[in-house]
Amino acid sequence: MQNNQHVDYDAIVVGAGFAGITLIHYLREAGLSLKVFDRATDIGGTWAWNKYPGAATDSEGYYYCLTFSEEVLQEWTWSRRYPGWKETQNYLRFVADKFDMWRDIQFDTEIKSAEYQDNGTWLVTTGSGETYTCRYFISGMGMISEPQIPNLKGMDTFKGPLFHSSRWPEELEYEGKRIGIIGAGATTVQMLPELAKVAADVTVFQRTPNFVMPAMQKPMTPEWEKEIKENYDEIIAKCRNHVFGMAFNPPSGRTIADSTPEEIRQVFEENWHGSFRWVFETFDDLLASPEANQAAADFIIEKMIKAKVDDPELADLLTPKGYPLFAKRPPLDHGYYETFNRDNVHLVDIKDREPIETITETGVRTSEHEYEFDIIVLATGFNAYTGALEAMDIVGATGETLRDKWQDQSSSIMGVAVSGYPNFFMVTGPQAPFANLPTSIDQNAQYIANCIKQMKREGKEVFYPSQQAEDEWTAHTAEIHEQTLMAEGDKVNSWMMGANREDRKPRVLIYFGGANVYYDKLKESADNGFPELEFAEHAA
Repeated sequence: MQNNQHVDYDAIVVGAGFAGITLIHYLREAGLSLKVFDRATDIGGTWAWNKYPGAATDSEGYYYCLTFSEEVLQEWTWSRRYPGWKETQNYLRFVADKFDMWRDIQFDTEIKSAEYQDNGTWLVTTGSGETYTCRYFISGMGMISEPQIPNLKGMDTFKGPLFHSSRWPEELEYEGKRIGIIGAGATTVQMLPELAKVAADVTVFQRTPNFVMPAMQKPMTPEWEKEIKENYDEIIAKCRNHVFGMAFNPPSGRTIADSTPEEIRQVFEENWHGSFRWVFETFDDLLASPEANQAAADFIIEKMIKAKVDDPELADLLTPKGYPLFAKRPPLDHGYYETFNRDNVHLVDIKDREPIETITETGVRTSEHEYEFDIIVLATGFNAYTGALEAMDIVGATGETLRDKWQDQSSSIMGVAVSGYPNFFMVTGPQAPFANLPTSIDQNAQYIANCIKQMKREGKEVFYPSQQAEDEWTAHTAEIHEQTLMAEGDKVNSWMMGANREDRKPRVLIYFGGANVYYDKLKESADNGFPELEFAEHAA
């Protein structure tokens, strides 16, 4: 790339998951030299870390995938509807092999800091003290990659293994062990059925129960695969034009408000085939109308909890209350509720009945009982959207870190740029939509590559994100949030609002105006020459 300052790479990317792989493709296409750094030992991002028993995608594999290569779409075969972590990681290895991406990736390297320099470059420092310079610094670290570790008294006293679920020890022996799981979110929904099969005893400490929807896992058949591969153009278009970036059919035109109870029941039953598509292909007002949302919630509770959990009192403890469907991100079920019928599985309500007082040498002590465990798993989620970015020192033009800038408000321009941080991009940063991630990643990566291409054409070396554009996007994101049922998420401790963090007040982290609308806004910005960014030939 032509510029007046020597740099080691045109672009440095942090993260070798879906985002890193996608950026390698588009940035190479733009003619850039680049290096992707990752602290993991292998490719995969989320799937290099989350290796707990039962870990799998919640989007169907055939559209939870990279779409920039028609060859890969046709050559790769998924084994089942929702691939596990190992299969997903193998898929990314396949892509890296096919396009010789390994030469641009360096593993076992943690980035400790990235500091913007007066000459328009970035100085990037690793954990071992090595430094690299680049023109563009890009985060591909993902929205849920930094673990949320609870501040529980006594955690350092437990004599057995105690770890976050995303740091599952590869050599851990858990067969025949007594296991305590703190947290009852998506990870526990996947993990519990697998652990319960072989563990002596499993106890789940639940704060807030979730709405859990059916996965209905099934193998990939030759007939289904043929249908998918013959229609990939349509599938990709569906993802691009869907409110959550998924390959679902467009709105049905039906609403709960205009349907009879008999019609509602019939539509719900006929579409009960697994995945999130049930929410989007039944009635158009499930996420807009409180009454419609409650009808959907009641149906899920009936089908998933009351029909599957034998003990009525236990079923009641597992039933979500006081917040609407989708105010918390619902996981998909692979036998979660039936597992509570086992004699070796127990549930402890730590919100209203038995708050945890301390971790002891031998287990967990609540206000009512003391539980002994051989292993304690912290399934306590992540510092969503901003956690990984705040874990390192990203220092902008004014000398302020992103961590400090976002103390009160995690503001951005469409989740891809931040005022005060020239030549810095994020993939799916704060105030981007929560959607099928490979779709959003592809749209973000194209936006970034197209921006750099324009700068190269015009002989520009630096872009300065507009403070006005950031203020406008932040206000727009907040306004959209207030108009949706998602605002009801403030009533629960939802990671989607950052409410699971003790060091931050809750804030709007997600753009709820629809992923398709968001993608249109990215395209509109690119088509208009990126008006949210001010380009300069040289650093000011």
